Amino acid sequence: MIAILSEHFANCVYAVESFVFCRNRPDERMATIYYDKDADLSQLKDEKIAIVGYGSQGHAHAQNLKESGLSVVVADLPGSPNWQQAEKDGLVVKTVADAAAEAEVIMLLIGDNDQPPVFQRDILPHLTDGKALAVAHGFNIVFNQVVAPPNVDVFMVAPKSPGHLVRRMYQEGKGVPALVAIHQDASGRCLKRALAYASGLGCTRAGVIATTFREETETDLFGEQAILCGGVTALIKASFDTLVEAGYQPEIAYFECMHELKLIVDLLYEGGFSWMRYSVSDVAEYGDLTRGPRVISDQVRSELKKILGEVQDGSFALECINEFRLNRPRMTALKRKEEEHLLEEVGEKLRSMMPWLERK
Repeated sequence: MIAILSEHFANCVYAVESFVFCRNRPDERMATIYYDKDADLSQLKDEKIAIVGYGSQGHAHAQNLKESGLSVVVADLPGSPNWQQAEKDGLVVKTVADAAAEAEVIMLLIGDNDQPPVFQRDILPHLTDGKALAVAHGFNIVFNQVVAPPNVDVFMVAPKSPGHLVRRMYQEGKGVPALVAIHQDASGRCLKRALAYASGLGCTRAGVIATTFREETETDLFGEQAILCGGVTALIKASFDTLVEAGYQPEIAYFECMHELKLIVDLLYEGGFSWMRYSVSDVAEYGDLTRGPRVISDQVRSELKKILGEVQDGSFALECINEFRLNRPRMTALKRKEEEHLLEEVGEKLRSMMPWLERK
């Protein structure tokens, strides 16, 4: 095991050292955004597209592309619920190897941890001249866990919404914003292919923002750790603990620190800070403006910079990859500890009082 990790560490160090440390977007002044007028769907009209994975994103990609007039084959595990659902949805379904063999464009939409072995075993042998490998997140490309041969295109089209919303907006004649990035342009028309793919999803109706694999990956990882998952859960738990330790009922603390968060997030989602502040009480707005900076102190900002640094230099990726290779011992222990927290116990009881909630 030590030998395996040592070899893997060397590979990751090589990957980190080979990065081009250019995080600037294509235009320093403003984002480059592509719309329907910039995309030519005919770039993919003679190419079969394999959607590897029929989950949250995969089902939306496959159905939208098919309804846009493109040739689509879905790849999933034989006999799995996803395989059966794809067939019910009227799609051709094959094994990953068979789909990769016949497709010109292969979109990899399975989990990050599953991608490297599936790619190595079932996709890489079929990446012949002129084909394209596509992803919706850059982690495995940036950190050299998935390395395509130089004779194929590598691009990213990343819708900025859950798959069900990608699907619903397409059906309504609209679209969701997306990111597009080019990692490897072997054909000389990789961007045209990528924009055609984005158009088939309906994303060019809303706008597709040009980025780089590195920028997408670093900002995504940082966002997950600093605010979207790590920051939010840690702040909720710390606030809950503060109230309970001060003698307040856990149920009341849960409502204030967890339950009402959705109201605020929805307001932020709809109209940013100004709409949220307009919508809450004057007392809440004053507390926001005067106490928020005390919660997110200079010490916290310094820690955020450290977290970003760990993302940028590859140390988080190496830690994460090794954790999964060892079957997640630290992650499992941390999850168990979190599940035993009083907030989770109280929350389960209170949510049973809310018939409008439906956890899927």
